Amino acid sequence: MGARKILSRPERPKGQKITLNPKLARRSFLKVAAATAGLTGLALSGRLSRRVEAQEAKVPYPGSKIVRTICTYCAVGCGIYAEVQNGVWVRQEIAHDHPVSRGGHCCKGAGAIDMVRSEKRVRYPMKREGGRWKKISWEQAFDEISRKLLEIREKHGPDAVHWNGSAKVSTEMAYLQRKLAAFWGTNNVDHQARI
Repeated sequence: MGARKILSRPERPKGQKITLNPKLARRSFLKVAAATAGLTGLALSGRLSRRVEAQEAKVPYPGSKIVRTICTYCAVGCGIYAEVQNGVWVRQEIAHDHPVSRGGHCCKGAGAIDMVRSEKRVRYPMKREGGRWKKISWEQAFDEISRKLLEIREKHGPDAVHWNGSAKVSTEMAYLQRKLAAFWGTNNVDHQARI
């Protein structure tokens, strides 16, 4: 066996500051933090936002109904009162009387409605061609993705793919992602919440 070279930490010149991010010095960080605190203060003082009146928040949409349900993001099952109008989830409120969550929510549960209502949500497959995103059909997306996955599997085997779950899916969907990996023939599966 040959001798292994022992690597040592390079010497730091005297007087050089140590920062976790060399592009963001302590002084710059403090300036950004002060500006953020100032803007937060403005928002809380009412200059950038308006306080919702208690009565205004209680007025349901015309013809809507309140449905008691649970959040599906994790196995805890926190309580939600969902306001539904014509079959569409339009608003939500924390279930203060729920025995598990007792009126609390994590940030994902509080924003659960955004998975359904957000204007930024992608509603159809997109493909980047020539540096621009274009809308494609579901059939084209499934065909191209499945063809590429099968090519990888035939050439490199089932362990060449890692299946990674997302914190934006329900517990049931995470279970299905795990089953997909098992049917694919690999144990290379993980979830963002665990990582």
